[in-house]
Amino acid sequence: MGDTRQEDVAAPLEDLLTLVWGRNIRPDVFNRWSQGFEFSEDEPTALIQHEGGPCGVIVPLQASLLKNLLFSEGAPEQWSNMTGEQAKQLLLLSLCEVFELCGVEKVVLVHQCPKNEKGGEDLPMETGEGSGENMAEEGQATQDAVPPEVEGPMATVDEFHQSLRMRQFSCTDNLKSTLEGSYEIFHGRYGVLLFLYSVILSKGIENIKNEVTDPTEPLIDSIHGHGSQSLINLLLTGYAVSHVWDGDQDVAGLKLRGIPKQGKVGFLTLLEHLRYCEVGSYLKNPEFPIWILGSETHLTVLFSKEMTLVAPESRDAEARRIFKSFDPEGNGFISTILLGDVLRALDLCAEEEYVDIMQKKLDAEQLGIIVLEQFMQEFFANEEKSPIPESFTVYHYNGLKRSSNNGKVQYQEGKAMIQELGEVKCVTTDNSAIKTCLATKWPGIEVLWDNDISPSLN
Repeated sequence: MGDTRQEDVAAPLEDLLTLVWGRNIRPDVFNRWSQGFEFSEDEPTALIQHEGGPCGVIVPLQASLLKNLLFSEGAPEQWSNMTGEQAKQLLLLSLCEVFELCGVEKVVLVHQCPKNEKGGEDLPMETGEGSGENMAEEGQATQDAVPPEVEGPMATVDEFHQSLRMRQFSCTDNLKSTLEGSYEIFHGRYGVLLFLYSVILSKGIENIKNEVTDPTEPLIDSIHGHGSQSLINLLLTGYAVSHVWDGDQDVAGLKLRGIPKQGKVGFLTLLEHLRYCEVGSYLKNPEFPIWILGSETHLTVLFSKEMTLVAPESRDAEARRIFKSFDPEGNGFISTILLGDVLRALDLCAEEEYVDIMQKKLDAEQLGIIVLEQFMQEFFANEEKSPIPESFTVYHYNGLKRSSNNGKVQYQEGKAMIQELGEVKCVTTDNSAIKTCLATKWPGIEVLWDNDISPSLN
């Protein structure tokens, strides 16, 4: 490896496992995570998830894959006609992008050594300090690393980790071809875990510990097996921060790290509706119209080809959004005493005398409320409206067969409309979790899904 030092790669296995799993690895949780990256028989570019848990890795990659499918040069009109080889190339590109997001200069590729072999020049995953004497040469291919078969007996937790080896590569323009030569590693039974371990060791265990809020909290929940927000953020943005708000916040003297910049793919969560977290604009307004959707236990993806959904927010749209943030029940009005707070949030004049005058004007009947449309007419009458069309097509992905229509992992199409308060473009009785989740970004959204079946977030 030239002048690369052994400690850059020979991370003790114990440190890696503690970061990922905590003090103990439950066999049932490990088994649920034991799958490779596989595509659906019913949707050529949709990754499937066998059991609950690994969506924390699979779904960010699916979102990245959709970005490359829909918005890369030469993107196909009909994704249902994609070949297996084309889907594979999209996945490889998404795997590469995760390493690039993490800002690594060298990629540590974790794979399994064939049984009864010593692994050649590969470096073992040490349980203590590694010797580093058998480190592979930089750029050396890994075709001799035999992936586990999808069929056959599953290894125990100890057998799997004792079989692990590492190789290191320069993160250059040939990274995609290097990963392509090792594709079967990711396609095999333990591909999801091998990729996750590779990302963690490439970024560095200490670097990740410095980004998470609580380094003692594992990336995979030791009881339920779902990925933490830090894990999701790592694969989505390259930063293993524990929060989804914009930038850093100081809470009681403690610096809590959030998302540092706009993401290429976004994130919305049902937990925001439940007031457990706050999703910032960097994830609500990503570069491309693709959002990971989070429920309490699972991740799915909403996507669209409509780029106006991520156009810069108009002043009119900003004003409506901020006004509605003071109207959490969606009544279409706020208490008169909140007018000053709304004006301050919009960087408008909020001097006491002026606020008093505007309160009397906007609440002339002294009902104690100010209606949204009166507020907009007073302060933003000449502002350009949102560029989002009246209706647009959206699609939803859920990798679990048991949660998909007819047990088939396919993209479900819907026709979406965003209604302003007081408008009636579409009347539905949809009180589904997905509508509630989407409403954290678009409060007036209505979606008519194919077959009149709302997709599951679980």
